[in-house]
Amino acid sequence: MKRLFILVALFVPVFLNAQTKLSQAIIDDFSARVAAHYQLPHDSITGYIAEQLTRSGNAGLDIDSTVFDLKKDPVALDAALKYLYQYSDCNRQRFITNLRSLELQTNSVFPIATYTANKFKGDTKSLLDDKKDFLTTYTGPVTGKKPPATIAEVAAANQAAASTPVATNSTASESNSAASPEGAATAAANTAPAADTRNWEVRPLFQVRTPEQLVEMYGAANVTQHDAVNLAGDKDGEAYVIYPDTDNELEVQFDGENGNILTFSHYPSKWKSPYGIKAGDPLDKLIKVNGRPFKINGFEWTDGGRVSSWNGGSLEGKNVIIVLKANNTGDPKQYDQVTGDKTIRSDMAALKKLDVIIESVAFKAAN
Repeated sequence: MKRLFILVALFVPVFLNAQTKLSQAIIDDFSARVAAHYQLPHDSITGYIAEQLTRSGNAGLDIDSTVFDLKKDPVALDAALKYLYQYSDCNRQRFITNLRSLELQTNSVFPIATYTANKFKGDTKSLLDDKKDFLTTYTGPVTGKKPPATIAEVAAANQAAASTPVATNSTASESNSAASPEGAATAAANTAPAADTRNWEVRPLFQVRTPEQLVEMYGAANVTQHDAVNLAGDKDGEAYVIYPDTDNELEVQFDGENGNILTFSHYPSKWKSPYGIKAGDPLDKLIKVNGRPFKINGFEWTDGGRVSSWNGGSLEGKNVIIVLKANNTGDPKQYDQVTGDKTIRSDMAALKKLDVIIESVAFKAAN
């Protein structure tokens, strides 16, 4: 009997640990398979996971970097498992089937299934309710993605784009043929500008640490330095501007150990920004991304139009700074309701009539 108690004492902790912790080999396997399937077009599982990670804010500023390397982010890894469990209707057998469809190693499937089912067994109702709500706006998987580009890859792509000659209608025969309708069409095609093949991903900019790297990536002619100015109009250090004086102008500010700050205040812009948020986007889109209404400082006052609180939404704590502006300010009865030293809710009826858009948006990522 004493021997039996000893055996129980030895094996029960081991058994419990197997239910509450995944080995690094299993984590690496799951991470690798999710990354591989995320590169497949229209993969429903990884598309669902990525969209839910973005919606919940668990993906941080860079959804692709997160999905491609879940093993480096324990919080995102657990969230990915949770959303795969949710995708499987919180049904263990369905969850196992979906794990197998990711082509995991056989000895990874059951430990992951047990770990996930145990971890989220008390959340079944809330997960199913959340899924029902999520599916009302979900438009399908966004997959077929490539791993995040490196600084060197961005530099190479932009240099190649800069060296691509623009087609011109320079030959005599083309000039003569332009007299006919067919020739005119040919001439138009020959004079069309080359396709823009520059790299518009902002993700590599969070990796940049020096102005020299910016010049390497975008060329000396496309990077300038100026004083950074805060919302109060005061100087706030130095900043570097990529593609200055164009719709694609982007400001980069290095903040030492606090990370880089990327600010967009021009539109329409070609940059592919975090969360899909850009300057010029309407207020309704921002509310949708956050998942709930938020609070705004009254216009025409200190920090006017700035989002003061995300009210616990998806953008809470994500270092996203947004300033809004109202385009239709001609009706004082409407505009006066949202101006002055006050805080207003983003779902306030008056805002809907004022054509409120994002004036500027800044993203900050820690080093």
